[in-house]
Amino acid sequence: AIHSSFECFVFYIESTMLDMDLRLLLPSLIPSSQSVCVLVFYFVYLAVAGEILPGKVIRGVVLSDGSQLRYRCNGLFALSLLVAILGISAKLSVLSPLVVADRGLELLSATFIFCVLVTLVLYITGRSSSDKSSSLKPHVSGNLVHDWWFGIQLNPQFIGIDLKFFFVRAGMMGWLLINLSILAKCVQDGSLSQSMILYQIFCALYILDYFFHEEYMTSTWDIIAERLGFMLVFGDLLWIPFTFSIQAWMVAFAQQSRTNCSWYMVFRGANKQKHIFKKNPKTPIWGKPPVVVGGKLLASGYWGIARHCNYLGDLMLALSFSLPCGISSPVPYFYPIYLLILLIWRERRDEERCAEKYKEIWAEYLRLVPYRILPYVY
Repeated sequence: AIHSSFECFVFYIESTMLDMDLRLLLPSLIPSSQSVCVLVFYFVYLAVAGEILPGKVIRGVVLSDGSQLRYRCNGLFALSLLVAILGISAKLSVLSPLVVADRGLELLSATFIFCVLVTLVLYITGRSSSDKSSSLKPHVSGNLVHDWWFGIQLNPQFIGIDLKFFFVRAGMMGWLLINLSILAKCVQDGSLSQSMILYQIFCALYILDYFFHEEYMTSTWDIIAERLGFMLVFGDLLWIPFTFSIQAWMVAFAQQSRTNCSWYMVFRGANKQKHIFKKNPKTPIWGKPPVVVGGKLLASGYWGIARHCNYLGDLMLALSFSLPCGISSPVPYFYPIYLLILLIWRERRDEERCAEKYKEIWAEYLRLVPYRILPYVY
């Protein structure tokens, strides 16, 4: 049987421990002109929509030189308009809704090539920059691989577009678009099930909520501390959309809506508290004045339970998507396992940075909030 490109992609993931006929897989990895056009259209649309569509303009955190970047948070508008354009195009037979599902491997490889090329450009331009501002000042270690992987500049821009914010937006939207294309394929094949409908609803709500609260992203670790290199570009553009959507093919939902909502509240509530605290440190937390260490570190609300309580909500929400799949295959657990490794690594690096930055204030904060992510365990 001849599989479509995306069916080959799914079969490849499910059979990582088995042999596969590479003659079927390898040709599907070669980007076609259509897959390249899809990718180019997507990026051009996001660039134009991000600049011209109305949206709330948010000031980023104050950088070390006192400057603040501005972010136009119109992601929800841009995503809604894009889905509407694609839906109308599919209705008029201008564009097939299966283009992503049927060309999954092509888009995967095309995106990977783009990640490599754009990070090489970022490396070259970063090395040659003489800018002294906090957002564009080059940080060069002298190790080519290290500088390419972690990046050289904090917030590089292209024609006025903040690339870090742009790539995060592209990845989250891409996740939803892949899911919707898979949904369209199920409808066409007559294989749409209640489980798939529930999965699509939960993922869509999660992604839409992300864009509804997009301004909270401006105060996260990725935006304020990580430089833009291959690690972030690859993670945003390829890892998020192409690996987080694996469950669209495998997950079989049970009665998990209550679990999803509970952990969602932890994840979103913690991020909201931190964002509001950064804007106004005197805002009450859970109806009480906030506990603040050294005038800088929030130690109440979710942030009094664990130092990275938002990670706990994110991890348990990811796990709740996978548990109904049972234990017959490790594939549905790829997302939560990957996320666990990523967030522990990030938490460790964040705490090293905070210990160096806050010194004795950080030591006092550790005394008040002894747990890293999971209270009484870790």
